[in-house]
Amino acid sequence: MTDTTSTINLADYIRDVPDFPKPGISFKDITPLLSHHDALEACIDRFVDAFKDTPIDIIAAAEARGFLFAVPLALRLGVGMVPIRKPGKLPYEKHSHSYELEYGSDTLEMHVDGINPGQNVLVIDDLLATGGTVQACCQMVEQCDANVVACAFLIHLKFLDGAQKLEKYPIVSLVDFE
Repeated sequence: MTDTTSTINLADYIRDVPDFPKPGISFKDITPLLSHHDALEACIDRFVDAFKDTPIDIIAAAEARGFLFAVPLALRLGVGMVPIRKPGKLPYEKHSHSYELEYGSDTLEMHVDGINPGQNVLVIDDLLATGGTVQACCQMVEQCDANVVACAFLIHLKFLDGAQKLEKYPIVSLVDFE
């Protein structure tokens, strides 16, 4: 990590947007972090530091903001990246996993050749809130007979208890909100 990026407080680059997407929700907007070179570099540097000694074969990322961190991290760690997407976005044969949300259900898909049996997989997303999306990603990885070595997030909203759904995996988050 460079001297410039080691002192950056990433939380300073996360904007609260009140009442988005609906009243009562305080949305954590990462756009200021993404648009600031040193803050973005610090974010990726910190992920690299967290996982440089972890055996990772590939990074799986949840659509769409997880992609923003997965690709530069994969390049820095010397591994590939597999996108996990919403239905209808992937053109090839795919695994599909449906899961329950607080109000309804959702489905995620991944190409069948994206992750191989026995691979060590880091699952990454921008934010851990209720945990449902990343839990579904982890279950899909495990359906490929691969190993989830950790789950990584820029932001963890600890007050929503999403980590409980992921308790069998190590969790790394760079910015925690209590």
